[in-house]
Amino acid sequence: MSQVPSNLRYTKDHEWARDNGDGTLTVGITDHAQEALGDLVFVEVPETGRMVAAGEACAVVESVKAASDIYSPLAGTVAAVNTTLADAPEKINEDPYDQGWIFTLTPADPAGYAGLMDADAYARFLEDA
Repeated sequence: MSQVPSNLRYTKDHEWARDNGDGTLTVGITDHAQEALGDLVFVEVPETGRMVAAGEACAVVESVKAASDIYSPLAGTVAAVNTTLADAPEKINEDPYDQGWIFTLTPADPAGYAGLMDADAYARFLEDA
């Protein structure tokens, strides 16, 4: 059973977002997603300063099985990226909700965060999939 922390919000594409309380969101992929992908061997993070639309592919993770796009949960500007993933993509497999974060985003409309799925809704989504 995948971990679904209650303090995060989720997308149907299996990204998670954490409100940092400073106007930014930290974004990564869920435990479910990293389990489905298997051992990650490469991560391409977006460029800092890049403006992204909600649902826009902005990063890539590659595993021994497949490559998968990572989508921005909301429109906004990429504020920071996790540069440690270039040398240690396995951090996503080991700790997807902490050290395995992919980027931070300054959302164009912070209220959009509330529109993402909460943990209960995401858990139901996984059960129905």
